[in-house]
Amino acid sequence: MFVDEDVRIPLAAVELEARLCLPTRDCGIVLFAHGSGSGRHSPRNRYVAEVLQRSGLGTVLLDLLTAEEERHDQQTRELRFDIPLLAARLAGTVDWLSDRPDTSGNPIGLFGASTGAAAALRTAAQRPAAVHAVVSRGGRPDLAGDALGRVRVPTLLIVGGRDETVLDLNRQARERMTVGPRLKIVPGATHLFEEPGALDQVAGLAADWFRGNLGTAPAPSPPS
Repeated sequence: MFVDEDVRIPLAAVELEARLCLPTRDCGIVLFAHGSGSGRHSPRNRYVAEVLQRSGLGTVLLDLLTAEEERHDQQTRELRFDIPLLAARLAGTVDWLSDRPDTSGNPIGLFGASTGAAAALRTAAQRPAAVHAVVSRGGRPDLAGDALGRVRVPTLLIVGGRDETVLDLNRQARERMTVGPRLKIVPGATHLFEEPGALDQVAGLAADWFRGNLGTAPAPSPPS
């Protein structure tokens, strides 16, 4: 592993905690935007990140809220739906990656879950030169608002077949996007993809999408 470390990302008013993993210097990097009430320790996102790393992609798992904000949000559920705030912090993290000497030239993708998908799409619209691809897992792209029509990067929407409300919202959002995204339905899966094999399908679809749109350096061979 070229880089595998905990980092603090300084933004305008806060510092965000994150885990940066780069299998190689020149790999594409996928930045994770967590969903409602989640964070960088989400077992689902960590599993997907591990699959991406084995595919030769770098990952950034981060908390979009500070510890104090998270405690407040657990009581009020306000900040998890503050898409402008989440998108601003995600865009700031994209800028941080672009400014780091060891990641300034790496193509960036965004993986958003639930409300994090809306933040990812807004960020893609705000940073078109830096963001090269987006994947949404059980996301709420409808919450991205007018930014949907400004997204110009390849976008994959992954939704569980039994997550009927979210599936309908994704279909509506797809119609509002100028560059039509691909909608992939995982049969039998519910919102959190907890069914056997469902998350494996999500991880495989995401890895294929990011490899195809970010490129990747070969993953290092395991020690013999």
